[in-house]
This record gives sequence, C-alpha cells and structure tokens, in this order.
Amino acid sequence: LGGMRVFGPAELVAGLCHTDEKNPFPVWQDGHVSPCFNQLVLGVLPHAGMAIFSACYISICDLLRSSPPCGWTLRWVSALLAALLFTADVVLASFLQRTDLYLDVLADGSATLAWLVHFGAITVLQRTAFRRTRGPPLLLLLVLLSVPNVAITLWIYCDNQEYLNLTEPLELARFVLASARTLPLLVYILAFAFPCVTDARYTLYINAVDGSPLVPESTQPETGEMVAEDGSGGVSRLFYLWLNPLLRRGQRGELDRPADVYHLPRKLRTTVVCRYFHQCWEACRRGAAVSNGQDPWPRPVSRNLLNGSWSYQEEPLELEGDVGLLRVLHKAFGLRYYVLGALKVAVNMLSFAGPLLLSSLLNFMEDREAPVSWGAWCALGLFASTLLSSFLQNIFVFEVSKVALSARAALVSAIYGKALQVSGSSLAGTTMGEVVNLMSTDTDRVVNFCSSFHELWSLPFRFVITLYLLYLQVGVAFLGGLGVALLLVPFNKFLATRILSNNQHMLRHKDSRVKLMTEILFGIRIIKFYNWEPHFTQKVSDCRKQELSHLKALKYLDAMCVYTWAALPVVISILTFVTYVLLGNQLTAAKVFTTLALVGMLIIPLNAFPWVLNGILEAKVSLDRIQRFFKLTNQDLQAHYALVSPEDSQTSILLSQGTFSWQGPDGPNQKKEGETETGAAEGSLLLHGLTLHITKVQTSSYCLCRRSGVVYVAGREAGFGLASQEPWIQHASVRDNILFGKDYDPVFYQAVIQACALSDDLNVLPNGDKTEVGENGVTLSGGQKARLVLARAVYMDKDIYLLDDPLAAVDTDVAEHLMKRCIMELLRGKTRILCTHRIEFVDKADMVVLMDNGTIVKTGTPAEILPLVEAMPKKRKNDHNVKEKDGVEQEEEEPGLSPDLCVDDDPNLSGAEQKQMGGLAWKVYQTYWVAVGGVLAASILMSLLLMQASKNVSDWWLSHWISELKNNGSTTTNVSSSAAFSSPHLSPLSSLQTFTSSNMSSDVKFYLTVYASIATANTVFTALRAFLFAYGAICAATAIHNRLLDRVLKATVCFFDTTPMGRILNRFSSDLYTVDDSLPFILNILLANVFGLLGMLVVISYGLPWVLVLLLPLALVYHRTQHFYRHTSRELKRLCSITLSPVYSHFSETLTGLGTIRASGSSARFEEEIARRLEQNQRCLFLSNATTQWLSIRLQMIGVAVVTGLGVIAVVQHQYNSVDPGLVGLSLSYALSITNLLCGLIFSFTQTEMQLVSVERTEEYSTGLPTEPQHQNTQLSPAWPEQGWLEFRGVVLVYRDGLPNALDGVSLVVRPGEKVGIVGRTGSGKSTLFQALFRMVELNRGQILLDGLDISSVGLSQLRSRLAIIPQDPFLFSGTIRENLDPCGRHSDQQLLDVVDQCHLSSVVNRMGGLDAEVGERGRSFSVGQRQLLCLARALLTQAKVLCIDEATASVDQKTDKLLQQTIREKIRSFGE
Repeated sequence: LGGMRVFGPAELVAGLCHTDEKNPFPVWQDGHVSPCFNQLVLGVLPHAGMAIFSACYISICDLLRSSPPCGWTLRWVSALLAALLFTADVVLASFLQRTDLYLDVLADGSATLAWLVHFGAITVLQRTAFRRTRGPPLLLLLVLLSVPNVAITLWIYCDNQEYLNLTEPLELARFVLASARTLPLLVYILAFAFPCVTDARYTLYINAVDGSPLVPESTQPETGEMVAEDGSGGVSRLFYLWLNPLLRRGQRGELDRPADVYHLPRKLRTTVVCRYFHQCWEACRRGAAVSNGQDPWPRPVSRNLLNGSWSYQEEPLELEGDVGLLRVLHKAFGLRYYVLGALKVAVNMLSFAGPLLLSSLLNFMEDREAPVSWGAWCALGLFASTLLSSFLQNIFVFEVSKVALSARAALVSAIYGKALQVSGSSLAGTTMGEVVNLMSTDTDRVVNFCSSFHELWSLPFRFVITLYLLYLQVGVAFLGGLGVALLLVPFNKFLATRILSNNQHMLRHKDSRVKLMTEILFGIRIIKFYNWEPHFTQKVSDCRKQELSHLKALKYLDAMCVYTWAALPVVISILTFVTYVLLGNQLTAAKVFTTLALVGMLIIPLNAFPWVLNGILEAKVSLDRIQRFFKLTNQDLQAHYALVSPEDSQTSILLSQGTFSWQGPDGPNQKKEGETETGAAEGSLLLHGLTLHITKVQTSSYCLCRRSGVVYVAGREAGFGLASQEPWIQHASVRDNILFGKDYDPVFYQAVIQACALSDDLNVLPNGDKTEVGENGVTLSGGQKARLVLARAVYMDKDIYLLDDPLAAVDTDVAEHLMKRCIMELLRGKTRILCTHRIEFVDKADMVVLMDNGTIVKTGTPAEILPLVEAMPKKRKNDHNVKEKDGVEQEEEEPGLSPDLCVDDDPNLSGAEQKQMGGLAWKVYQTYWVAVGGVLAASILMSLLLMQASKNVSDWWLSHWISELKNNGSTTTNVSSSAAFSSPHLSPLSSLQTFTSSNMSSDVKFYLTVYASIATANTVFTALRAFLFAYGAICAATAIHNRLLDRVLKATVCFFDTTPMGRILNRFSSDLYTVDDSLPFILNILLANVFGLLGMLVVISYGLPWVLVLLLPLALVYHRTQHFYRHTSRELKRLCSITLSPVYSHFSETLTGLGTIRASGSSARFEEEIARRLEQNQRCLFLSNATTQWLSIRLQMIGVAVVTGLGVIAVVQHQYNSVDPGLVGLSLSYALSITNLLCGLIFSFTQTEMQLVSVERTEEYSTGLPTEPQHQNTQLSPAWPEQGWLEFRGVVLVYRDGLPNALDGVSLVVRPGEKVGIVGRTGSGKSTLFQALFRMVELNRGQILLDGLDISSVGLSQLRSRLAIIPQDPFLFSGTIRENLDPCGRHSDQQLLDVVDQCHLSSVVNRMGGLDAEVGERGRSFSVGQRQLLCLARALLTQAKVLCIDEATASVDQKTDKLLQQTIREKIRSFGE
C-alpha cells in the first residue's frame, strides 16, 4: 500500500473495488453499470435494509397452529433457496482466492444474511393474522429493491467471456448460480402477486380478518360475501383464479341461491353505473338544449335515503326531450369500448401468424438439409403467437362483456325510471307488453351491439389481409374467385334481410301470442267457469301457426346460409384456378393447397359479415324503439296544477272550469268535460253519488290530461292518500303492502288494522300479517283487497285522501265500520274526497257534489242534494246488494312464507325452478329427441356423419396426392404452404381443376376427378343436413308448445293461485323462444363440433401417431376442466333465469300500479327496488360470463400445448427422416384449429345444456302439473239439467292439505225456480259454494246433486257449460264486445244486441261503435260497473237453469242496480246469489 499513507474511505473503496483512486467509485464502466456501484449500492444497501426491517417482524407473537396457505409456503421456500444460492456463491468466490472478488464476498455475505432474516420473518408471519392477506407490502418492496442487483450481475457475467468458458468450471458455476438466483426471486414475486395458488379466496374475503384458532380451518368463507375480481393480482386476473372458490362451491352442488354468488366489482355495481349514466345524460341534455328549469317529478318524499345506495336519485333525472340515446351511451361507455379495438387489432394480426409460421415449418421439413434451429424457431414462434393470441383474445372478450353489462344496467334502469315519469296519456298508446319488451328484448339487442361493432371493422380488415396473401400465392388470378365471392355478398345480404323481416314478423306474432296468454292467465277462472278452454286453445294455436310459418321461413333461410357457406369455397377455388391456368401458369399441388387454405380464411369474414350487419340493424331498430319511448312526454305537474294559491288559506282543493280527458292535448276527442267551481274547506269531506266517469275526474291528479280550467291542490308535493277502485296489491306480505315502504309504527299500524276491519282476516291467515299475498292479491277475496288498499292509503298519513269507492266491495256492517272508524275518526282533520253510490252515508259529508255524464250537476249540502238522488231503503238494499267474496283467502294462502320474502326469495320459486339441480337428466335429451321425431333425428345424425367423413376423406386425398407426386418426383417442390393454411373447414374443395386438363397428366386428372366427386358428395350431404335439421327444429318447436299449452289450460285452479303468473308466462315467452330459435341454432353448432373433433382426432393420429402420447394427458386435463366448469356454469345459468323473473315481474307490477305509486310519491323507493333486483341478476350474469372466460383460457392453453407439441414432434421426426410432409401438413393444419374446436365444443355443449334448461322447464309443466279430470259422461242427456234442482249433501271441502275446512258438512236444497241469497262474513265460505258447484276444487267428502245426478260423474266441460256465473271480479279480454260476449260465435248479432239492451248497455255500446268496438286491454274502455254489466249479459246468453251471482252489483249505482234486479227477475227463473 505504499508505505504508511493515510488510509481513507476513498482508498478503502478503491481497494475493495479494484478501481483507480482518483475515481474510486465509478457508476458506469465498460458500457454497463460498474461492478462497484452494482454490488455496494444496488446489492449491500438493499440487503442491509431487508435484514433490518425483516428482523422487526420476527418478534411478532400470536401464532396460529394450522398449516399456512401455499402462497406463503412458496415465499418461504424462495427465501430459503435464495439464502442457499448466495451462500454457495460466497463459497465459490472464496475458493477462487482472487483479490478482486472481496467485493463479491461482501455483497453475497450481506445477501445471505438478509435472506436468512427474511426467511425467519416469513416463518413467523405465515403463522399470524397476516396469512389471510399478502402480508406487509414493505416486504415486497425490500425484495424488489434487490432485483436490479441480480439482473446487472447477470448482465456483467454475460459480457465477460471468462464466465462462459468451459475450461473454467468454477467461473462457469458462478454464472450458473447467478442465473439460478433469478428463479427464487421470480417465484417470490409471483407468490406475492397471487398470494394463494390453490386458494384465491384469501384476497377476496370481504372481511379480511383471520379466523381465530377456534374456527376450524376447513370452514370456507362464504362466496356470497366476496367481491369478484377487485383485489386480485395480475396472474389471478389473467387465469381467473379468483373464481376458483365459486367453482368449487358449484361443483359441491351448493350454488342454490342468488345470494351465494360474488358481489360485482365496484365499477360494475348497478348504482355506480346508473349514476354515471345519468351524469352523461344530463351533460348531453345541457348540450342539446338549455333546461327550462321545470321541477322534475316525482321527487322522493324524503331526500335522505338512508343507505345512500341510490344517492344520485337526489334530483331524479328527467328522461325526456331530444337527447339521443346513442349519444348518451357513446359518452358513457364509448371511450372504454373503443380502446378495446386495439386488442382486437392485435388478435387479428396474430391470427395470421399461425398459418405463416406453419408454412415456414413445412418449408423446413421439405428441406432435408435445413438446420435444426430453423425448425426450433418455427416451433417457438408457434408457441409464442398462439399463447399471446389466447391471452389477448380472452381479455378482449371479457372486457367487452363488462361494457355490455354496464350498458344493460344503465338502459334497464333508465327505461324503468322513464316509465315512472311518463304521463298517463302518453302511456295509453303503449300496451304493458310493449314496455316490458323494451326492457327485455330490445335492451338485449342493443347490448349485443357491443360484440357486433368491433366485428364490423375487423372482418373487412382480415378480408383485405387474406386477399393480399392470396395475391402473393396466385397473383391477379385471385380476382376471378373474388368476383364470385363479392357477388355472393349481396345474395347473403338478401338472405340476411329476409331473415330479418321474417324475424320481425315472427316476433310480432310472438308478442300477440304472449299478450293473449297473459290475458288467458289473468282470466283463467272465467275461462274455466264458462268452459272456454277449447276456444282459447284454438286462438293461441292460430297465433302460434302464424308465428311458426315465419319460423319455418327463418329456419330454411338459415339452412340456405349454412349451405352457401359450405359450397362457396368450391366455386371460388374453381374460378381462381381456371383464371390462373388461363393466364398461362402451371398449377402445382402446393399452390392448390395454400390457395384452398386462404380461400377458407376468406369465407369466414364473407359469411359472418351479413350477420354482423344484421345484429347492428336489429340494435338500431331496438334503439329507435327505446328512443321513441324516451321521447314520450313526462307528467308535467307544474303545468297541470295552478301554481298561484287562492287567497283563502283554508282552500285545500280547487277546480275551476276544468275540462279533463284521457287524451293529451293532441288527442282526438274529449271524452268528458266538467265545468266546476268548487272550493272545499280544509278537512271537509266531499262526497259524490256518482256514476261511471266521475272517478276519473277525481283522480285527475295522476291520470287525466287537463284541457282547460284551473286545478289547485294545497301541498301536492307530499302526494295523496289514494285508495283506487280497482285494488292494486303488490306480491309481498300483507304488512309490507300496508307499510308501503314507511317505517313500522306498531301503535299506528294497529289503529289502521282496527279501523279498516282487518283484524279478523289477519287471524284467519296462516301467518297473520306476514302472510304472502300472490300476484295482484290473488290469494285475497275482493273485500279483503279493498280494505288492504284502504289500510295502505291510511297508513301513508297524507293530508288529502282520494277514496275511490272503497265501500263498494264490502258488506253493510263492514262498510259502516269503515265509514265510522276509518273515514270519520282515524282520518279526522284530513281532506277526504270519497266517491260512492251508497247514499246512506251521504249525510255525514260537509259538502256533496252530484255528477252525471262527466259534468257536475249540483254542489251543496247533503240536505240539498239527497232529495235529487232516488232514495232506497238503505239497509235492505245493501243486505242484498253487496256481498263480500268469501275468504278464498285460505284457499290460496301459501302457508309458512316468511314476511320479508320478496319475489326472488319466494321459496316456491327457488323450489320449483331451481331445484332442478345438477346435470340435466337424460330424460330432457330424450324429450327433445322425441319432439324432433326418432327417425328424423337419426337421419340428421347420419347426414352429419357422412358430411364429416366426406370432408376428412377429401382432405386426406389431397395429402395422399401430394405424397404420390413427391414420390414420383413430379413438379411439386413446396408442400409447405399446403398444410400451411389448410384447415378442416376448408376442404369441401378444390373441386376443380378439371378445367385445366390441357396441361395435366392422366394421373393428375384421376386425382382431381376423385377429389371433385368426394367434394360434390360433401356438398350434397351438407345440404341434406342443413335442411333436415331445420325441419327437425320446427317439428320440435310445434310439439313442445302444443303439449305445454294443452297441459297448462287443463291445470287446476289451485295451480294458478299458487304460481306467480310471471313464472308461467316465462315458459310461454322466453323458454319457448329458446326452444324455437336459440336451441336449434346452438345444437347445430354442437353437433358439427362433435363430429368435427372426432374427424380431427382421427386425422391427426393417423398423420403423427406420436401425438397420441401428448393427447392422452391433455384429454384428461380437458375432461377434468370442463367437468369442473359445467356444474357451476349450469347453476349460474339457472340463477340468471331465476333472478330475471323478479325484475320483469316488478316492472309489470309497477306499470299496473303507477297511479298509486305516483300519487303517494313513492317513485324513488321503487327505483331502488328495481336497482336491487337488477343488481342480483347482473351478479349472476357477470359471473356466468367470467366462468366462460375461465374455461376459455384453460382450453386455449391446451390448444397451445397441442400445436407446440405437434411442432416439436415434427421437428424431432424431421431429424430422423421419418416423416411424410403431406401427412404432417395435414395434421398441423388441423391442429391449428384445435383450440377453436375445443372451445367451440365445450361452449356449444354448455350453451346447449343451458338452452335445454328451457326444454326441462317446459317439460316440467307439460308432465308435472296437476290437471283437472278430463273424463266425459257419454250417457248424459243433452237437455240436462232440465229443472235445475240442486242439492248439497254433507259437503266438506279443503283447499289444500293442512288448511282448515272451507266448507264443513254443508247440506241444502235449492228447488227449481227458487231464488236463494247466501249471506255471511268474509271467509264464511260463500264463494266456496260456487267453487264446489263448478268443481273448481274437488270435494273431500259429500256430494252435490243437480237434477238428481252427482256432478262428479259428469265431465267438467259438460257441467260448466250447463251452469252460468257472474263472478265478483268482472274480467274482459281485449278484443271486440262481440268476442267478449260470445267468444265461440254461437249466437246471432240480434241476440247479442237484445241481451246488451236488457243490461242497459245499448247506449254505451252504440256510442263506442257497436258490437265490433274494441274493449281495450282488460276492458279498460269501460268502467268497473259497465264491465260488471257485460259479464251479466254474458251469463244471460247461456240461458242456464242455474245462475250463480257473486256480488254482481257491487260496483253499480242505485239506478242501474234497480234495473239489473228487474232484468234478473224477468229473464231468469232459477237464480242463486
């Protein structure tokens, strides 16, 4: 060291690093980072930090005993391995004993120490609460800081030739160690990114707390508490490992309820998406037009929605005006969607890499002298391109599905929000079915646009590149074939247009069929009472016939497309080759093969393009329909109500010169006008003794359009308490119906129950007020419904009450109770407007308004008005006017339903629909096979087999021909391209080069002739299969619908009472649509895939037998993967169906009850409810998409393995010269499409299974429904019953097992011509007598005799056609008045007019336009009273000996009632009430 010089830091560093003392610490040296800087700064410092910080964790106690998750185990092993490798390097460096290695010894020593301490820290941490997470992020940072050191050391070693010298084993060993150190680092980082290789749930568990040792390790966190995707690492996202816990649960068969699936990632939450969509709508609207500052309505009553889940509702969005929906969607989701286009470009480019690399690989195989590295690079390239393509394609599909899901959530909730705001007159132009369709079919079509749009540009893009590659093969000759291909585009376009128009017609007929079915289900009791099932079956069958005629056209056009697809390659190839030869070129087999392959690649874009266009056009049509709906005018309360309050502060409601109509300002005719000037004092009670139209004027606040005059309501923002005449009841518990979203106040609630006389009824119901009432309150009697609606209104506690005849459907005592306890006492101090025709209560009013024909006749005190109303003895009249329908409440009550169930939790729903657990029974496949027809099904399979065989034989013939040419030393030099592009789809053809005979030897002619004939046979089989399949699909659709309809209409009434209507309708709409259209489509693909895969395996195994070694393990992996996936996928699909019904049923329910919802100002709450139900459906849908991608990425990995394996085997065999390039080309070209086939097979199989769930569901109804007895009594005289003598003997009737007797030993006799009145309280069994007489419910004991004949020995149709009934709920079918009176057309017009006249309806009927006037949906052109009269007319027409009247005069006024009594006395001899 040169004497005793001062030994400072610079000298120390220079000595350690062997550097110049003037520059002891260089950062850069010899073109890379200096070893000194690398080892000291990038090595020693980070490792020292790692040691210090890791030591801090060693002191943690609180250890758990169970075994750690494997992510931690991997990190533990990595740390130990790293420490050992650094130790080994220290040992080697010490052996070398070179002074320049002291630096390395120092750095490696510190690294060893650091990794050992880190190892200790991990040992401790993996036994603590950190095990549930990735552990402290600091640990990862410390490890990452040491990465540059390892990388640069390796770089320095690679640059230094000493380390790569085989003669220096120790140096080489150090290089190997340095390389090996990258492994533990890589494993460590991966284990951190993806903390639990086998158990991703650690990252996902919402409450990330460690289970204490008390909790057994085996307990799984609940999947229902996890959030999908958020919080998972990169690897987990790439391979969808975060799905594993859910898939495991599905495999165990525990995926029963929607609540079992993950929550949506935050960005896809319905509330988040909708809030963002609404902001975009607002932005677009402000851009479109300046807001006119109108107060949007309805505003939530309370702004502080407690949970904040719907906070954007703060100011409800006004979905109106000229805001383009497409613009809003574009603004909301556009950017995210277009960025995905970049991925699509990459995927498209990579799709060409396969064929090009294959071509290169085959060139290598042709050349015996080619270096191995060429083949190795080709195999490596194949591996890299297929792997990358798989990942990118997978990410692209999944991300697009997320955008589609967001768009769906936004559209559905926007349509729902609009429905709540749109004005009554605008809505009158659309039927309920149309609006529900906007939410289902149209939204789905708009959402499907997401997948179509990227195809729209990517198909032409692929087309152009394929053309360019063709040009490289055959020069300008490709234009000949291209000409035909382009000519076929308009033909395909023509097919697509025809398919589109047929599809629209089919959907139109489907709509009308579903609408008809809806009405049939609503009026099923009437249909059964009147024995009209055959007539309505015929009506539905006629609709179905028209629907099927278009379906038939659709299927045959589809078949034509399939056939064109198969035949097109033949034509293009022939023309391309002819042109090529005519241009004077020599045709070689290599050219033939490559051209064929490229032609095959051309076909895909050509064929897919019309479908993509179709999808886009459909989306446009649907978008326009939704846009039209959004353009409907909203309820404008600002304009409807006067803003200026009258001087008199006591005024609660003021109408001045008001004219109201059902039509909007542009509507044609005014239906009623009322010139009124009424000031009502606060707290007064306005009473109307009114006929038909009055209610409409009173409820003007939410239905009618004001034409002129002034309407003022004090404090209208708070809403009204409305009890409508037609009760609207939600499918929920009795308590939920009364609370209607308000908090439960036990004292007030009890007061309301008492005042509305509901106490007794609640005692009778199985679960009291927690009993579930069916849809539209089917499980309650008429009077119970009316009182429930009144109780709901009273509980709302509003200032103004609109009571639309709540007393009509109840008996006298109850009416008096309601009047006294509820209207006069509980509502004291409120403004109460009561419409009624019960004049006995008029004297309690402060003011009475008498109305007639839409105008106010007189206003005054009861004393002034009463004399004008024809008085009647009140008690007597009421005793026999108004009966309350008996307590059929027991009849249909579902025992044991818990109070807080909503539709989707309905145990019956989950039971009936979801408990079809596990795999589809073979019976379902068998059902479909039988529906198609055994012989037909067998011939379809036969034609498929022949088609596949001819295709594979033609491909084999090509390779055989190439081999022969090669062996005969003919001109073929470059098979390469041959297989290069050939893919199994392409074969049908090179049919023919026959044209080029001039320059061909007889050999070539022979080969071409055989090839041509095989190809021709293939096209014939293809055509046969396409058309046979189309025919089979139509046969199945026909058979399945007919069985379903027949069985449902024969089902017992009890079935309809206990099954929500939406569930039955689902079978007739979406399930049948699946059977008609989606199932055949996907089944066709499945069968093609199955046969395609079989053909491919045979060909590959024949060409390269060694592949079997690779295929067997892969087949096992494939089987296990798809088995693991299918369980969950199937259950998720079922859950998707099940969670969709509540969304639709809630929507239909809302549309029916719009009046009540708006009047009470509850819109915001209903929007929250739809958001909740939609979220549940979206959860299932999102996971269904995710599981599909989970499978896809695994199958693509199998495909990558097969292609790489084949490449490697080919290269190895080439080295041993044991290879036939023709066969290898064939095998490899097949293998390239194996991924598509494997994916296609499993998806089409799963999809088919999913679609077959629809067959399973229809089959469940076609075979499992309880039906009414169908026998007929052949000895029955046509005139029976001649007298009408009726006798009940000891009749006992129970609606269902476990319920109390509804009739308990009833015995009575009704003599011919007698009039018998039946009176009794609610639930006493009045209507049950009629149910028993008509055999709606069979007796448990006793018998009923009619003219001495036991009615149970008579056929149901015979019995019901000889009796007549006027039911309590008047039900009309949409159609003409004639169809409603006499659907079967048994009576002349004159008879119909007479009976209309007898029922005092002739003036109304004439005003509407005679018997052919439409009655509107469910008779909405008539008032309730007029509907009741029409039902009477219907009964009079039957001229039966026994007429049953169930409260027929409940909804008519005194005058009409008197006329009715007269008609009944005159026209009917025997009459029971």
